[in-house]
Amino acid sequence: MTRATPDSGRMTAQAPKGPDHDCREDVAIVVIGRNEGDRLPRCLASLPAAASVIYVDSGSIDASIDQAKAAGVDVVALSSDRPFTAARGRNAGLARLGSQSIRYVQMIDGDCELQPGWTMHAASVLDADSGLVAVFGRRRERRPEASVYNRLCDAEWAVPAGEVRAFGGDVMLRREALLAAGGYSEAMVAGEDIDLALRLQQAGGRIVCLPIEMTLHDAAIERVGQWWKRTERAGHAFAELSVRHPGFYRRSVTRILFWGGVLPLLAAIGIAAGLIAPGWIWLAIAAVVLTLLQGIRIFARERRAAPAAFAAATALFLIVGKYAEIIGLCRFHLDRWRGREARLIEYKGAAGT
Repeated sequence: MTRATPDSGRMTAQAPKGPDHDCREDVAIVVIGRNEGDRLPRCLASLPAAASVIYVDSGSIDASIDQAKAAGVDVVALSSDRPFTAARGRNAGLARLGSQSIRYVQMIDGDCELQPGWTMHAASVLDADSGLVAVFGRRRERRPEASVYNRLCDAEWAVPAGEVRAFGGDVMLRREALLAAGGYSEAMVAGEDIDLALRLQQAGGRIVCLPIEMTLHDAAIERVGQWWKRTERAGHAFAELSVRHPGFYRRSVTRILFWGGVLPLLAAIGIAAGLIAPGWIWLAIAAVVLTLLQGIRIFARERRAAPAAFAAATALFLIVGKYAEIIGLCRFHLDRWRGREARLIEYKGAAGT
């Protein structure tokens, strides 16, 4: 996971505006959502009026489908005969395009708003370089001041401009390359974007992060339980990516196992054994000291460009987050061992709930 401070990697420029926030005929937009509440109308209202838009709904129980129909966009409602995943939704949107003469597809989550001029600018960049298969820009949090969790998300989105290895849910893709890669991996409940990015690059394509703003995202994380679930999902993604792409994300998995598994286990052993033989307590003390030193190291790194309070919060949540990530990691391997299909790990409900 990319770490950044609130101001580092900041891209304040917006994409050059086209006439009336226009969109080309060879660009389509696929929006996916589930129980987005008020977020979905904001998303749809931000899209170019002339764009070909498809909204794919994953079993919403709120008014999302009615809102999308009222906005005049093409709606695909996924059936509940198999698990809902973001990847399944994006593939359904891609399939809905059929044989249309679409060259580029802008993927966007229903909790995001597209910045004016982005589609025109992104498409022109893809036009200029046939080796590019995907471009994306800066995703920003809509309300970073609402909670420390939202602010952490805003920092997480700060990807340095230039050629990169992976992209997130909001991205413009070359349709031909996307189809040749087989689309998104529908069985993945997390990390499907990174999986696709790696497969596109294995086929010889390149991915670039542009130094302009692309979308506003509404994380709507106000409770620690939501943050925990989101972090657990990240652990699940790292585990599956390391299996699907051996050699990639090995360091991420190793860090999760060490900080979220080995050290807590050693601390527990030291405490339990220390009740019988006091000398063992030093094992627990050593584990705690190592964890504290890691927190101090992260704080010092973040403090170089962020306020002390935010640097401290970042250190705390990165340390504690390893315990959530190892749960996600173990959940993936347990389901894999049992031969069970993975299920969505949701961290938020409809807006306002």
